[in-house]
Amino acid sequence: MTNGTETTQAAATAGNGDILPVLVEILEDMIADWDMDLDEPLGSNTRLITDLGFESIDVVQFIAAIEEHYRNRAIPFEELVMKDGRYVDEIVVGNVVTFLMPHLAH
Repeated sequence: MTNGTETTQAAATAGNGDILPVLVEILEDMIADWDMDLDEPLGSNTRLITDLGFESIDVVQFIAAIEEHYRNRAIPFEELVMKDGRYVDEIVVGNVVTFLMPHLAH
């Protein structure tokens, strides 16, 4: 028998397991023609700006691809890309997964 916390943690883990491969696939599609050598495979520790060289338009395209994949344009991505009224300097894939989990929960 499990308690509510364990069930919630299991659901969160399952959600993480579902979201990360989707984000990696989107990123792989985006950078396929960029002719870059990555030090490590794309994953939860990948930094969009430092590791992939994303510009602001790339971040917008990444967000649009996520919205399209999940058919959800109501996700408040400004909470992810802005902090205290300023754009963040870096976005880490694992943070995107954590951000998306409550917004994609049904």
